[in-house]
Amino acid sequence: MPNYFYEAINDSGNTVSGTMEAESIQIANSILMSRNLIPSKIKEQSKSGDESLLQSLFSSDRVKMTDLIIFTKQLRSMLVAGVPMLRLLDILANQTESHGLKKAILSIIQDIKQGLSFSEALEKFPKIFSSLYCNMIKAGEMSGNVPIVLDRLIYIIEHEEKVKADIKSAVRYPMIIVIALSIAFVVLLTVVIPQFVSVFKTAGLVLPLPTRIAMFLYNFLAKYWYIILTITAIVVFGLAYYFKTKNGKFVRDSFLLELPIVGQLFKKAALSRFASIFAILQASGVPIMQSLTILSATMGNEALTRSFEHIRDRIKEGAGISAPLKSAKYFTPMVIDMIAIGEESGNIDEMLREIAKHYDDEVEYAIKGLSDAIGPVLIVGLAAIVGFFALAIFLPMWDLTKLAGKH
Repeated sequence: MPNYFYEAINDSGNTVSGTMEAESIQIANSILMSRNLIPSKIKEQSKSGDESLLQSLFSSDRVKMTDLIIFTKQLRSMLVAGVPMLRLLDILANQTESHGLKKAILSIIQDIKQGLSFSEALEKFPKIFSSLYCNMIKAGEMSGNVPIVLDRLIYIIEHEEKVKADIKSAVRYPMIIVIALSIAFVVLLTVVIPQFVSVFKTAGLVLPLPTRIAMFLYNFLAKYWYIILTITAIVVFGLAYYFKTKNGKFVRDSFLLELPIVGQLFKKAALSRFASIFAILQASGVPIMQSLTILSATMGNEALTRSFEHIRDRIKEGAGISAPLKSAKYFTPMVIDMIAIGEESGNIDEMLREIAKHYDDEVEYAIKGLSDAIGPVLIVGLAAIVGFFALAIFLPMWDLTKLAGKH
C-alpha cells in the first residue's frame, strides 16, 4: 500500500501535514475529510524497491522492540497513576531515546488534539504499532480497561522478544563459526595453496587430485571474482526484494516450516503466538470475528496466515472454531482437541493459555535441540575443510620428501 504526504487545514484554520497509507489518492482524500481536515496537497511518496529496502535497513526512524516495550510499560504506569493522556504522551516523547518513536508520539499528540482516539492515532504508524497493538488498545478504550489491556500487551511483546532473542542466541555461535570458516577457506585457497603449488611444480611433481581441485577453485575465483560478486549481489538483493512481497513471504515461510529441526521450531513458535494472542483477545473482550481478523494479520508467518484464512470463512458461517481447524495444514491435533474442549466447556481462553504454555515449553526444547544438532554439523564441516586442505598440501609434500630422499 503506497504512502502519501499530505497538507490539510484543520478546524482551527491551521495547516497540518503528515504521511498516511492508502490505496489511492481518492481514498486518502476521503480519510482526511472524515477527520475533519480539508486537504490542500496530497502527493504519493514514490520509492523504488532498492531505496525502500535500504531505508528499512538503515533508517534512523526504526523503532526497536525494547523501546516499544519501555514505552508500553511507562504508558501503563502513568495511566494507572491517573496522568492525563496528552500530558503523559508529552513526557514519553521527551524521555524516549528512539528518534522514530519520538516523532510518532509527537504526531499522535497532534492527532488526539484534533479529535482522534488514541487507537486511531496509533493506526497511522503500522510499522511501529502492529494491528494487534492497535486493536487491543481499541478494545481497552471500548471497555474502559486500557491499563489491563496494556498489561497483556506487555506480556505478548516481551514474550515474543524473548523467543526471538533465544533463537538468535542459539544460531549466533554457529554463524560466527561459519563466517570464520568461510574466511579461512578463501585465505587458504587464494594465498597459501598457490605458493605451495609453485614449489611443487618447480620440483616437477604430478599434483594429486585434492591439490588440482584447490588450484581449479583458485583459478576460477581469480578469473571470475567480479562475476561471482555481481551474481551474489543480484541474488541477495533480488531475494530480499521478493521476500518483501506477499508471495515471496509465503514461499519463504513455507520453506522454513518444512526444514528439518528448524521447521519444527518455527511451527511451535507460531502456534504459541496464535494461542497466546487469541487467549488475550478473548479475555480482553474483543469480538470473535474481530479476533480472527487480528489473528490472521498477526500470525507472523504467511504460510500459516493463508492456512488460517481458508478456514476463517467457515468459522464465520457458524461452524465453530475447532472443526474448521481440522482442515488446516499446520494446526496440530492437540491444538484442535483442546480448543474443542474449551468450546464445549465455555473456557476457551483458559484452554488457549494452556496451549500457549505447552508450546512455550516446546519452543525451549526445540531451541536446545537446535543447539545440540548444530554442534555435530559444524564439527563435520570443519573436519571436511581441514581434511581437504591437509590432503591438498601434505600429499604433494610427501611426494616431494620422497623425491628429495632419492637424491
